Amino acid sequence: MAVNGSTTGLLSAAGLTGQIENALVNFPDNPFRDPLENFWTSMTDSYTKFQIATWGSLIFHEIAYILICAPTFFFQFIPFLQRFKIQEDKPETFEKQWKCVRLLLFSHFCIQLPMISGTYMFTEIMGIPYEWEAMPRWYDMAWRVFMCAVIEDTWHYWIHRLAHDRRVYKYVHKVHHYFQAPFGMTAEYAHPVETVVLGMGFIWGIIFFCNHFSLMWVWVTVRLLETIDVHSGYELPYINILHLIPGYAGARFHDFHHFNFRGNYASTFVWWDKLCGTDIQYNEYQAKLNQVKNKKE
Repeated sequence: MAVNGSTTGLLSAAGLTGQIENALVNFPDNPFRDPLENFWTSMTDSYTKFQIATWGSLIFHEIAYILICAPTFFFQFIPFLQRFKIQEDKPETFEKQWKCVRLLLFSHFCIQLPMISGTYMFTEIMGIPYEWEAMPRWYDMAWRVFMCAVIEDTWHYWIHRLAHDRRVYKYVHKVHHYFQAPFGMTAEYAHPVETVVLGMGFIWGIIFFCNHFSLMWVWVTVRLLETIDVHSGYELPYINILHLIPGYAGARFHDFHHFNFRGNYASTFVWWDKLCGTDIQYNEYQAKLNQVKNKKE
């Protein structure tokens, strides 16, 4: 009886493992597979690869940028949320927002669009498929996007740190630091040279890990979510799921960089700053804030 019980237990465990594996493999089939497949198939049937890679990518980027920026834009009109603003004494103004929008329009259409136009050629050279049938599973795409983020973060840290060298800072990176208290839209407010050079960090990961055109749009979305979040000027506790990512820096970490101009050079993670000791001023500043807070309590 003991043997039979053990055998039954093993069979049940094997059955459960099989069900989990099937659920993992077939996750894209439920519940979003049909509408997503219909959209993707309709798109690839209606437009050429060049149109999808170029104009489709531009439209996707613009829509994603606007939608991701929208929440923190409206935060400024909600008094309750002002308690979560990191630099409370520096509110957004219409003049600053309009200044930001003007440069973003120039950057998106005169700098980024020419860069985007090379996407089609890249996919042809690398043999990147567009077809729905070649769409990777979500978990395959997830680890590839994570590796893209790690590569971009490394590139960003070292180029960004170099951009703060006093011999070159005033010529290029100073443009981005016009906003000492950043807000979401300022994520891509930068000198054209910075847009191109730092933007290369986005591309390196794609070269190594892209196995389907859709991964580019997923990676764009993740990168925009991250960079707009850290520039948002707000830190919302508990509800920001990006903090579930191991080592994620967050808005307070990068906001200090704009406030202090030194340290916290990485774009996404805290690893490089911790390893190189460029987060020391941030840690000291946070310690002082905690002391003041504790005294008040």
